[in-house]
Amino acid sequence: MADSKKNKNRCSFCGRTEDEVGFLITGLNGFICDSCATQAYEIVQEALGSGKKGSTKQLNLQELPKPVEIKQFLDQYVIGQDDAKRFLAVSVYNHYKRLLQKESGDDVEIEKSNIIMVGSTGTGKTLLARTIAKLLNVPFTIVDATVLTEAGYVGEDIESILTRLLQVADYNVAEAERGIVFIDEIDKIARKGDNPSITRDVSGEGVQQGLLKLLEGSVVNVPPQGGRKHPEQKMIPVNTKNILFICGGAFDGIEKKIAQRLNTHVVGYNSVRNAATIDRNNLMQYIAPQDLKAFGLIPEIIGRLPVLTYLNPLDRNALRAILTEPKNSIIKQYVKLFEMDGVKLDFEDAVFEYIVDKAIEYKLGARGLRSIVETIMMDAMFEIPSEHKDHFVVTLDYARHQLEKANMARLQNA
Repeated sequence: MADSKKNKNRCSFCGRTEDEVGFLITGLNGFICDSCATQAYEIVQEALGSGKKGSTKQLNLQELPKPVEIKQFLDQYVIGQDDAKRFLAVSVYNHYKRLLQKESGDDVEIEKSNIIMVGSTGTGKTLLARTIAKLLNVPFTIVDATVLTEAGYVGEDIESILTRLLQVADYNVAEAERGIVFIDEIDKIARKGDNPSITRDVSGEGVQQGLLKLLEGSVVNVPPQGGRKHPEQKMIPVNTKNILFICGGAFDGIEKKIAQRLNTHVVGYNSVRNAATIDRNNLMQYIAPQDLKAFGLIPEIIGRLPVLTYLNPLDRNALRAILTEPKNSIIKQYVKLFEMDGVKLDFEDAVFEYIVDKAIEYKLGARGLRSIVETIMMDAMFEIPSEHKDHFVVTLDYARHQLEKANMARLQNA
């Protein structure tokens, strides 16, 4: 018995025989078992990870995308909104330059310019953020402000914003500390009212107060797996000084605040003449920091978002272009879906005009386009894959019939 065990091959690391392990890997002068190979891999990964912890990708000013190039890239995916694209391109480019300036050790310290984008729903705020993420060489994450609450209440802590950034950077702290964070729905944490209340505003002003330290730049202890589910985890200190924050929000109803402010200046003949030049259909272009304050953002947070830009409401021409022109336009997506089933999908031009008419009627911006097209195409997407057709044309009569049928069904259900 002892002799048979002696003659068996053993792992050169742990000494176990081939019967006691899953399998042995044969080398020139020895063996290694599957368990030791796994442990060796983990040790190597840990050693390489600790070695890379402080390392970051080297940036080169010549290789950086210039503002014009950033805007040209955005133009491929987002129709219109030239002002917002310019502000975004310049902010991102300056963020890169701040990182380079930090490495050069210059005496003049460039401060970061966090940006806030204001625009009604469906105008492309989140799309701009998602598109620019494709171009960047730094960690980028999008977080939703609606789930944030003060510490100790149901919801997510402010630090969870940085947890997402750490995850994107593969927990490389040095990389995360030069990333970009897009905070969506920033208007949902506005103060609920100017009058003090006996109840705490835990998802409004309380969250704004908590965001101050992140936006300004400070060392924040971040729970790597989220704060409340794993209270025993070791915190990771992250310095937010070089993290660029881009905020976006619909600020529904802020036009009334803008109109009130513009009307307060109408005194005398000249003021009346100036008031006549105001475009009442697009008051968002006149937005100013005091309008954000009137809406419910605290002055401290407005001061930490120095770059304020707006998105234009989408007119008929813009909606028509969004439908077919971008690289990932809605129509191109449906053509691709049918193509994967071997079906060539075509639309009559009149269908596009009909879809745009309905989108303007529903007042949902670009999101309205998708819901309308989805309603028109639902029956075709259900039936055609089983019918073995190779060509399908969406006519105006078909589109009108499908939409009217869906609306009637909803009315009957109601």
